[in-house]
Amino acid sequence: MVKLTMIARVTDGLPLAEGLDDGRDQKDADIYKQQAKMLFKNLSKGQNVASRMSIETGPYVFYYIIEGRVCYLTMCDRSYPKKLAFQYLEDLKNEFERVNGGQIETASRPYAFIKFDTFIQKTKKLYLDTRTQRNLAKLNDELYEVHQIMTRNVQEVLGVGEKLDQVSQLSSRLTSESRIYADKAKDLNRQALIRKWAPVAIVIGIVLLLFWVKMKIW
Repeated sequence: MVKLTMIARVTDGLPLAEGLDDGRDQKDADIYKQQAKMLFKNLSKGQNVASRMSIETGPYVFYYIIEGRVCYLTMCDRSYPKKLAFQYLEDLKNEFERVNGGQIETASRPYAFIKFDTFIQKTKKLYLDTRTQRNLAKLNDELYEVHQIMTRNVQEVLGVGEKLDQVSQLSSRLTSESRIYADKAKDLNRQALIRKWAPVAIVIGIVLLLFWVKMKIW
């Protein structure tokens, strides 16, 4: 099962988008998010520049692909099929490039593409059940090979001295950032609802006003 999804610019590690998860279904969610950010930071320094990699961390595995100076990363249960995880990332990459490709280099603030969460959530649902006919077909696709993709441990990638207890010291800051990000998403949803229903409310208001005026005249 997909637990976490993040997209970042490789040149400077700037987070561009994230799958909005409340983290209640996994222990130490903030620690793993912080690990992901530290991976992006390492990549921005030219470390671990393999275009595809699996990174084991606790009961989970990070998977990432890099293309067009953008890193697409997800974290899944260890039991989740590696091939599906990378095909999930490929789907995100294709759509992200199509929709936001021309704006990636000029993005200047974190989570500039917050609206992409909608596509992340929709795509994640497609990969939720590994036994669907769609996903079984992907698993049996011999043209998409993942056996040669390197697998490493998170301690190797982040550095020998980078222990989880050190990472946890930074998790409070991450929690604050996550709340801000979630609040922005809620604001966007409210704005979308207003744009959708405001014209209807205006029309109803005009009709009622005309009806009231007509009744007064009569």
